[in-house]
Amino acid sequence: MRPPELRSPVARAVLPIAGGLIVLTLIAGFTWAMAAYISSGEVDSSERLAPSVFTVGQVEYLADIIATDGPLLFAQPGTAAGERSIVVDHRGDDPATGWRVRWAFPADRTDACPVTQQVGTDTFTDCEGRDIGVDDLALPDDGVRPVVYDRSLLRIDLRGVTAAG
Repeated sequence: MRPPELRSPVARAVLPIAGGLIVLTLIAGFTWAMAAYISSGEVDSSERLAPSVFTVGQVEYLADIIATDGPLLFAQPGTAAGERSIVVDHRGDDPATGWRVRWAFPADRTDACPVTQQVGTDTFTDCEGRDIGVDDLALPDDGVRPVVYDRSLLRIDLRGVTAAG
């Protein structure tokens, strides 16, 4: 059986467009449904979308890297920290202790003044061109802290993050 022929110019112009709109509507509906499923219907971010604990890695490996190349700068890690970047530093000889975390902006500025790291050093340059060290970076909110699990795995607990400001 042959498909019906569209004889009028209006039908030949309108039906393909209507069909395309229906397909686009179905795609948009599917995308919305998947996003609703992933977020579990929650309005606030969930652990799946913005984890409140950021796993950094094995403490011995990270301590060696920091001793050689300076602190680790994580630009917008996709966590509860939102758009804020974080700096992870280590002091001392014991890889299981001596960890500290800072926001990646100067303590005397807001997060609108991010820093960049001078490669292979513990020196950062802020938005005004000033060279600053880790101690000059902003302290994180109360409750934001490095946590070492089983003396081997470093995670940053971001549950204390408050609104950026």
